[in-house]
Amino acid sequence: MSCSRFFSKTPTTTNVISPTYTTQINSGDPVRASVAHLLVRASTLPCSTAAQAFSQLVQPTARFQLALDALLPLLNSTVELAQRILVSFILYSMYAPYPMSLNPFKSALYATFIKERGYATQVATEGGFSENEQLVWVLWKILKGDGNDIGPYSPSTLTRSPLLPELRASNLVLDDETFLDPDLSDPYVNTSPPRRDATGVSAGQSSSSSSVPAEPHISPEEDERNERVAQAMKLLLATRDRTLTLTEQRILIPLIPTLTSPPVITSMDLPPIVAHNPNVAYSLVLALLTAAPLNAHPHGSSVYLDALKQLPPTLPSFDLLARLLQDTTTLTDFATGGKTTVTDVVRLEVLGRFIHEGIRWLENAEREERDGLISDDRFAKGVQNLCRFYTSLMRLSIVDPASDADATEMVHFTLRNSRFEEANALYRLLAAGRF
Repeated sequence: MSCSRFFSKTPTTTNVISPTYTTQINSGDPVRASVAHLLVRASTLPCSTAAQAFSQLVQPTARFQLALDALLPLLNSTVELAQRILVSFILYSMYAPYPMSLNPFKSALYATFIKERGYATQVATEGGFSENEQLVWVLWKILKGDGNDIGPYSPSTLTRSPLLPELRASNLVLDDETFLDPDLSDPYVNTSPPRRDATGVSAGQSSSSSSVPAEPHISPEEDERNERVAQAMKLLLATRDRTLTLTEQRILIPLIPTLTSPPVITSMDLPPIVAHNPNVAYSLVLALLTAAPLNAHPHGSSVYLDALKQLPPTLPSFDLLARLLQDTTTLTDFATGGKTTVTDVVRLEVLGRFIHEGIRWLENAEREERDGLISDDRFAKGVQNLCRFYTSLMRLSIVDPASDADATEMVHFTLRNSRFEEANALYRLLAAGRF
């Protein structure tokens, strides 16, 4: 649902620094202080602009912890409504490329939605209008997965603009609420009319001052598991930029199946993950291939297989392909309905194209070296490693040197680069198998 029916895009408001932000600003942490300044001053900026500024201020590896420490407490605090809306949007935007179900702050956003909707509904049954109705609507949009609709509008605009009757808090219901724990149900919504005493005051009104909204019930075990998943998600995203320690890999790898159904990463993330963390990449690719039937939909396993075909001819790539080519894990082929294995899928759909693209990559590196564009030994190392990789495939009987389909391209490549010892040795092996 578009926001343009309800909101204008020309906000003009001012902000007052609350004690919460003063504490953040005076914390001594320059990044945290900058974020606090941003939250104070950005209420007149589009939410998407403020979220982008947050991502530029905070390094990717520090965003989750800072959001946990500095943003999450503001969600249910007494700061201005515009700033609570902005915090909600930033918590959403940090994981916007991924399904809402994978956002580690979803439970906190949902708990706030339930709490604020309860207050707003209670006020509405008494004929009033809660000032937090707009926050409830924003949280509802975010939890529905429509948070991007809010991006063009500033928090101050969202707080000042009236809502249509059908968008009042009492009418906002999430599709998945019926599947959640009953303890998460709205404590203030009552289908029966409010009872009134002899003075005409409703029973709900007389006790509202002492009533406290029910908090979502999360068991310690579930809370611990959610924390582990959130930490694993943070580590998985970090694999694109750096090599994980052994301890971090032990934390992440057992939870990879959870993070691939649906997947947290895209096919474009695979090359940097392979380059930095081939062990993690192996577990990740295996989980992606086994998570759903092959070719089940246009964005299924095939996109990850395509990414494997384009990997550069480097040692991490060869290590990953070699392990996959020896993995006999059973897969379901959606096209035929039969069974296949990881090794068969990778050998038939990836290996030939991977070698072809690797040769092209090396030819381009040789050309750049000849033109003086590069001065390292990537071409020589690449030729040596590709020849060693192919030799190991022959020893494992994964490729047939007597097959034109398997070996013709490598015969020409090794002959052309026979000045290298590894290429010369492989050419002799290939020639012996063909003639």
